[in-house]
This record gives sequence, C-alpha cells and structure tokens, in this order.
Amino acid sequence: MEKGRILVSYIECKTGNKIGVLTLDNPNSLNALNYDMLLAIKAQLQQWESDPEVVCVFIDSVDDNAFCAGGDIREMYRAMADHSDDVTQQLFTQYFTAEYSCDYEVNCCSKPVIAWGHGLVMGGGMGIYMAADYRIVTENSQLAMPEVRIGLYPDVGATYFLTQLPSGVGLFLGLTGCRVNASDALFLGMANAFIRKEQKEQFIATLQQISWRSDITQEAQNENHQHIESQLSILSEENAAAYPASQMVPYLPQIQAACHHGDLNIVAEQILAIDGLGPWLEEAKQGLRDGSPISAHICFRQLTQYNHISLAESYRLDLGLSIRCGLLGEFQEGVRAKLIDKDQCPNWRYKSLKEVDSSLIDTLFEPLWLADDHPFSSFK
Repeated sequence: MEKGRILVSYIECKTGNKIGVLTLDNPNSLNALNYDMLLAIKAQLQQWESDPEVVCVFIDSVDDNAFCAGGDIREMYRAMADHSDDVTQQLFTQYFTAEYSCDYEVNCCSKPVIAWGHGLVMGGGMGIYMAADYRIVTENSQLAMPEVRIGLYPDVGATYFLTQLPSGVGLFLGLTGCRVNASDALFLGMANAFIRKEQKEQFIATLQQISWRSDITQEAQNENHQHIESQLSILSEENAAAYPASQMVPYLPQIQAACHHGDLNIVAEQILAIDGLGPWLEEAKQGLRDGSPISAHICFRQLTQYNHISLAESYRLDLGLSIRCGLLGEFQEGVRAKLIDKDQCPNWRYKSLKEVDSSLIDTLFEPLWLADDHPFSSFK
C-alpha cells in the first residue's frame, strides 16, 4: 500500500503570481496525516513564506469523501503495540511535535491560506483546517473532534478554538464527538464560506483573476485578503439555498444550558436528557455514552480550566497531554476497538465518569518540560 504524501502544485494567476497548492494524498486512510506528510506541509509553507511569486496557499485533498479524517492513528497504534514505553514516548513526541508545529505553521503563514473542507474534516484534519484563514465548507462537509471515542481528547489546538465557539458548544462537541454540517459550521464560526462542490474550479478561476500584490507590506496583505473575502462572500450568498438543514442549532439553547455546570457528571446527565428526536442528536448522545471516561474528564478540564489560554499555549498543553495519553493505554485500546479489531467494544480503564480517579487526570496535565525547555517554547 502506497504511503500518504503531499502533492505540491501551482495555479498561475493573471498578474504572473502563483497560488501554491498543497493536496493531501492518502486516500486509503481518508487522507489521514502521517509523519512525512506533516513534515512536507511545514517545509513547503516555510519555503513559500520567502517566495514573492507565491501570494496565496490553497489546501485540498485527492479524496471526494474527505478533506482529512485525522492523524494516522493506525501508524500510532503500531508504535504503542510494538514498542516499550520509552520508544513509544520518543515516537509520540516525534509525531505530535510534527503535527502541532505543522498546524502552527499554517496559522502563522503571512500569506492567505484557504482550506477546501469538502467531506470529512476530523481530528488532525481540523488542526490544519481551523488554522487556515479561509475555511470553506460544501454541501457534504462534516466537521468533528471525535477523539473521546478513541481514548484521546480534542487536541491540535482545540483547547483554543473550541473555546472560541458560543458558550458550551465546544464542550458539547468534545464530549460527544458529534459531527457538524456546513450550516452549523457557518453559524458557529468554524467555517466562514460555503461553496458547492462543483464550483471549486469556478472559485479557483476567480482567484486567478485577482489583482494580487506580492509585496509584503501590511497594506498589500490586507488588499489580498479583501479580494478573497469579496469572492467568497459572493459565492456564499449565491449558494444560500443550497445550505443543508441545520442539525445543531435547533438544540442550541438546550446544549448551552446542559453544558453550563461545573460538574462533569451533571453536564453528562443533562446532555443525555436533552429533549428531541432524530439521528443527529441520538448519535451525539451515543458518542458520550461510548467514549472513554478518562477522555471526557480530560476534555472537561481543558475546556473549563484552560479556556483562557492562547493558541500557542494550547499547542504546548497538547504536546504533553498527547504523549502522556499515548503511554496510558486508553488511546491504544480505543484505536484497537474502533479501527484495528473493529469490535466497537473498547475496554476502558473506568466504566463510568464517576469512577475516574481525579489524581490520574492531575498527572496527565503535569508538564513534561520546564517552560524554557518545551519544544514549542518559541511559539508566540
């Protein structure tokens, strides 16, 4: 089986400038991001940063069904199953350092970054997507942070970007792992433009006609952003009738009320008591029931006690948490049950939220490095 890769191409513009295109190419895994792909994205963005001919970055995928379904967790499972704790820690440090520094590079890119979020945008895919300036959804987009279902937690900067959503919504998304469609993503601010799938080439053609400025002044960059925003606004308005029916917004008052409490057990009870019928709400509730109790506690703590931190601080928090979770065994068991053996019956360490030892959660949040020694100490 061919390993995933990043395809690099260019779109020529009328001004003689270029749009750099990064295409995620790992269709056998719904474009899951392996280690080499993450390194390639970061390196290419750094190269384009100093290339005056490249005025914009466009990130898409080869798969019609998914922008990116997450990190390559099968690869991580093999690391956990086949190696000692010391080797596993080294491998996890290597992978997650690459992943979060890649996300940070997307976020810090001085040139406009457009993410084509067609199909599934989940987990690690959300890390890249949410770091982009322009986050496009289509009629088939499904956004999610489903880590609680595999014994992990919402990472890739989610401590920051989930707390930017309307009150309580980020916690609901993290605890249930539910999917968000295009209409809800736009309403919540997770996406900022809607384009129908078949209009992709039309949109690219409009980008080619923009009078791009290649100088690095703030005025020039503002002008470039204004051009993109204008085109996206026109297409989004034209497509208003094509938006899918909202799934979350009808329940939003109940969701926010349920998640407004300082006790996770009560929050969970209130989520399960939300009144309503339909597959979307039931799937969300089932995600909470099936998820790892440890993961739920991590999620609750990160989104209620760390809801004030910056994006850079979020990446620093994530790195330590992810490495510790990799050594705990919960993540390995979740991946085994969901993706390896596919019995869908993970044997979680605790059977309920109430059983979870708070001292274990304390340990997971303990820093692995002194502040100045952290691999991301330079992140601003």
